[in-house]
Amino acid sequence: MPWGDRLNFTGAHILSINQFQRQDVERVFAVADQMRPYALRKKVTRVLEGAILGNMFFEASTRTRVSFGSAFNLLGGEVRETAGFESSALVKGESLQDTARVLSGFSDVICMRHPQEGSVADFASASRVPVMNGGDGANEHPTQALLDLYTIRSELEAKGRTIDGLKIAMIGDLRHGRTVHSLSKLLSVYDNIEVVLVSPRELCLPESIIDSMRSAGVVVRESHELTGGISDVDIVYSTRIQEERFSSKEEADLYRGKFRLNQAIYTEFCQPNTVIMHPLPRDSRADANELDIDLDSNPNLAIFRQTDNGVLVRMALFALVLDVAHLVDDYACDVRWYNSRQS
Repeated sequence: MPWGDRLNFTGAHILSINQFQRQDVERVFAVADQMRPYALRKKVTRVLEGAILGNMFFEASTRTRVSFGSAFNLLGGEVRETAGFESSALVKGESLQDTARVLSGFSDVICMRHPQEGSVADFASASRVPVMNGGDGANEHPTQALLDLYTIRSELEAKGRTIDGLKIAMIGDLRHGRTVHSLSKLLSVYDNIEVVLVSPRELCLPESIIDSMRSAGVVVRESHELTGGISDVDIVYSTRIQEERFSSKEEADLYRGKFRLNQAIYTEFCQPNTVIMHPLPRDSRADANELDIDLDSNPNLAIFRQTDNGVLVRMALFALVLDVAHLVDDYACDVRWYNSRQS
């Protein structure tokens, strides 16, 4: 696939995977690799000392919100948070544009999650500082896709492989799952990719994304049976039923627990080195149990390595967007406190 022009990260909004060509992804990953000593608390950097991140999350979040904040803190910056509509002026009828004009005066970069598709781009259009999309409804989650692909790269490298030639099964609510929407687009910049889409018929990946992948040379096949879909792939990427996108809990319950993966199924149908991924949270309720806890001792379960990698990738994006990637080591010092990661 042609690479096109490089993304100019400095001062850029990060709103969609459509902004990224392969060389841009590899630039993010190279900087993320450099962030590892800081994420592991082997060193401290204060390169963003004095900078402020405005974390604006108008939809439930644990990992993404805390990961963005931790990444910014690890670079020496400070974080101000708004969580939920009820704690913002939006509940009083303020527009996203007015909110953007105000809060961009208080921040140097803003991360935002919002339940409406296109809302983060709408907000960014009025912001005076860079904005990063932490998820806009069922549309996209670009930083999740980047950390997912970074994880895939890391898992494959440990086996002497590269992303080119990857076979991946995406499982679950592919219609509403913004993580698979963004990851599907991102995989399209690599070569010889094969994607198996495993979902209920009503929750298939949108046709526009499938068409785009096929136009980019991705081999796409669809399945409505779990066991056949996971039998010959490198990665099994499971997602939860996106209950918040349905008109009622009862409608979501029609699909909950349809594609459960446990150790017995994994042993019988997956290749021995198949990597298991999930963007989290995994729905562990008895009627869902998407990834059984009996997989927790499986060394190929990468879900918690994914979350760790999210900090690295988001640190890299902050460093690139605020143009300090080349200065991180210049502002480094030793860690002074007990570090359990080195025990």
